[in-house]
Parts: sequence; structure tokens; C-alpha cells
Amino acid sequence: MRILAIDYGIKRTGIAATDELQIIASGLTTIPSETVIDFLKDYFAKEEVLKVLIGEPKQMNGLPSESTPIIEAFVAKFKEVFPEMPVVRVDERFTSKMAFQTMIDSGLKKKKRQNKALIDEISATIMLRDYLSRKMI
Repeated sequence: MRILAIDYGIKRTGIAATDELQIIASGLTTIPSETVIDFLKDYFAKEEVLKVLIGEPKQMNGLPSESTPIIEAFVAKFKEVFPEMPVVRVDERFTSKMAFQTMIDSGLKKKKRQNKALIDEISATIMLRDYLSRKMI
């Protein structure tokens, strides 16, 4: 069974998934946020998913960020539509900065680094990778 990570945003949502053995985290896609529930219905019909990680935005001091109410509304909707699916909230601080740095380190040209959809997908992958590494300890 796979683990899915969701980096939900106002406009776009990055999604990453593990392989079936839960060893490798890979970016899956970035989609418009208003289509996330429909995308997940389709994905869950095709793939076995053990749990879903959803990013929890926090400020540097650990307090909720200004986007928290939007994410909380999505989490409530997710739990309403998928009541049996376990949800794990994970700290998503620095994932966008880490995603951007990953793009630089991998040699992507400046034009590609401006692709915010790619940043969201990589951010979800980083959340998932970090969760897997903590799980292994």
C-alpha cells in the first residue's frame, strides 16, 4: 500500500506518493486545488493507499500561518469525503525553499525553476521523504 502526501495550496496542490513498499517517495503531479477531491477519488479507486499526509503550514515560531484556515477547510472536506482514510498532519515549513534549492542543485534552468507547479510537487515529495525517514528511525 502506498502513502500519499498532499501539499495543498490556494491555487495549486502538489501530490507525491510512495512505491508500494513505502521506500521511495516520488512526485506524482500538481493539479488545480479545486480538483483535488475528484483526483483523489479516481486515484483511490486505482491504487491502495494506507494513509495520506497533509501539510500543516506553520510560521517560524510554530504558530499557525495565515493559510491555515484554508488548509483546515480542505482537511475537513477530505475527512468528510474519505472518512476511512487515515490523515497524518506534517510540518511543511521550509519545503518550498528546499524544493527550489533541489531544482537549483539538479541543474534546472532558471525558466524551469519559475514553474510553481513543479515546486509544489517537489514540496509534497520532500514532506513524504521526511516522513519516511522519520518512520525508519
